[in-house]
Order: sequence, then C-alpha cells, then structure tokens
Amino acid sequence: MARPSSLPPSGAQPLHVVVMGVAGCGKSAVGTRLAEALRLTLIEGDDFHPSANIAKMRQGIPLQDADRADWLRRLGDELQARPGGAVLTCSALKRAYRDRLRAAVPALRFLHLALTPQQALARVAARTDHFYPPSLVASQFEALEDPAAEAGVLVIDATRPLAAIVDQALADLAAHPDLQAFNNP
Repeated sequence: MARPSSLPPSGAQPLHVVVMGVAGCGKSAVGTRLAEALRLTLIEGDDFHPSANIAKMRQGIPLQDADRADWLRRLGDELQARPGGAVLTCSALKRAYRDRLRAAVPALRFLHLALTPQQALARVAARTDHFYPPSLVASQFEALEDPAAEAGVLVIDATRPLAAIVDQALADLAAHPDLQAFNNP
C-alpha cells in the first residue's frame, strides 16, 4: 500500500485515530508507525497518566473509572488541541471511555489491536522497561467492552506483523469517504 504523501486538503475532515487495546497489544509501536505514515502527531496516552495512577499500577492495583476520568479528559483536550489530526495511544477499554474521547473529537476513529489474554500476558511479562505489571493483564480483559460493533472501529489481530497491521489500518482509513486524500501516493 502506498503511504500517504500529505495531510488532507483544506475542507477535508482532519484525521484523529485512537490506537486502543489491552496492555501488551502493541499500541505504542503501531501508533508510532501510523503517526509517521500519516504525518500526524503521536500522543502517547501513558505520558498523561497522573503520578497517582502510575503508582497504583506499579503496585498492581487496577485503575477504576474515577482514576481514569481526569486522564481521559486530558487526552480529549490533547486531541482537540490538534485540529489538523493526531494519533493517540490509549487503552480505551470501555465504551464510556471511547464515548468520552468521541465527545472531544466527534469523527474519532479507533483501531482496536485484539489479542488473547494469554498473548497479552506473555507480551507484558517480556517487557522490562514499562511500569505495567503482568498481574494487571486480567483486569484489563475484565474491563474491556468489545468495540467491534461500534461505528468507526477497525479491529485488527495484534499478533500480525507490525507492517501488516499498519498497512491494514492505512487501507481502512483511506477507504473512509472523508479521507480520500490519503489514497494519493
């Protein structure tokens, strides 16, 4: 698939995409590659967690809706602050979380990187440079509300090669009627 060569022309809808899924699904890797391909800013959701949230997770304590509320507000603000578009990495596990982000940017698209609990656990356990412990992976699946039936959501097997995931995401985004400018090589 040819990579996009430019941002949408004026008048075209700006592109805002959330790369979502449970811990270990590859949000950061896919988000980085997708943002580069689309020439959009990457917003790394983990960078916006308050220190209290990071401390809870390091201790193996799952975050609750109240813990995520301010974080989601900040992420919505970050998306709004980039009217030309952006790629956000965010777990966005529950429909209410996704709707909160959609309220900030109504045409928001989601790329759900799906994998099994066993695959996520193996990936998180193999990480050495992240605050998120393997003991919390099960809680992510307990919180996850499958977004597959929601409008604007593409579900991709997170175990596919990185390049294949990005190519599939780009193809889906290019097929969106308001984003035809991304089809140009």
